[in-house]
Amino acid sequence: MSDAGAPEHPLVDAVRPLVEAIRATIVPPERARSGDVRLCWDGVEVAYVRLPVADGAAGLSRLIGEVSDELGGPLHTLPRTEKQRAVRLLEERGAFEWRRAVETIAESIGVTRFTVYNYLNRDRG
Repeated sequence: MSDAGAPEHPLVDAVRPLVEAIRATIVPPERARSGDVRLCWDGVEVAYVRLPVADGAAGLSRLIGEVSDELGGPLHTLPRTEKQRAVRLLEERGAFEWRRAVETIAESIGVTRFTVYNYLNRDRG
């Protein structure tokens, strides 16, 4: 994957072969988003690595687990505003690209498919 806009830095040059091998992308700090991996040099943020969306149902489960960890617990136990945030984070990370993702996410959050669609539409509107 291309890493256009990645800063020139010895650390970026050093990790580029690995990043390319795993089909990830290097992005500058100002374009970083939740889930990107920070690269630091002597305590200074140099760049981020954006990992590719994983394949298969295991990838969706991994994303749900990451968001669950990030939000502090099982998604179905969170208040409504945090469930909405979880849906937003999952969308940002490409979770809805999988077949039957809405059903899987709805089940993990403890809401209906209709509610997940409402959360998505609320954020898009």
